[in-house]
Amino acid sequence: MVEVICDTNFLIHLATKRIKNIDNIDVEIGLISFVVPKVVQDELFNLKNDSKKKSEILVTLKFIKNFKIIPIYGKFADKELINYIKNNGGIIATMDKKLKQEIKKNRGSIVSFSNDRIVLES
Repeated sequence: MVEVICDTNFLIHLATKRIKNIDNIDVEIGLISFVVPKVVQDELFNLKNDSKKKSEILVTLKFIKNFKIIPIYGKFADKELINYIKNNGGIIATMDKKLKQEIKKNRGSIVSFSNDRIVLES
């Protein structure tokens, strides 16, 4: 099973939107497990104080409560994810265009959404 490291916006989208291929993702992409970096979990906890985002953040925190939390620490999630990819390689789940470019530049792989489906980008 391959661990896919999720960023904040990906998790919010995963938790709050209907994803068409979530039930057969292992057939389309392979056996994957979504994991949450500690820095992303911290970011979500901080975002629940934002009155405009509070409801979707609470849904997301409940959704990820059984996800594996991995030891990627720091203040800025994107920066820490890029550093992780530089040093370890791997797959990042994100919708952020700038982050995608940095991941590709550092030879990482990307999982994202396209037409409400989870897709593996090369």
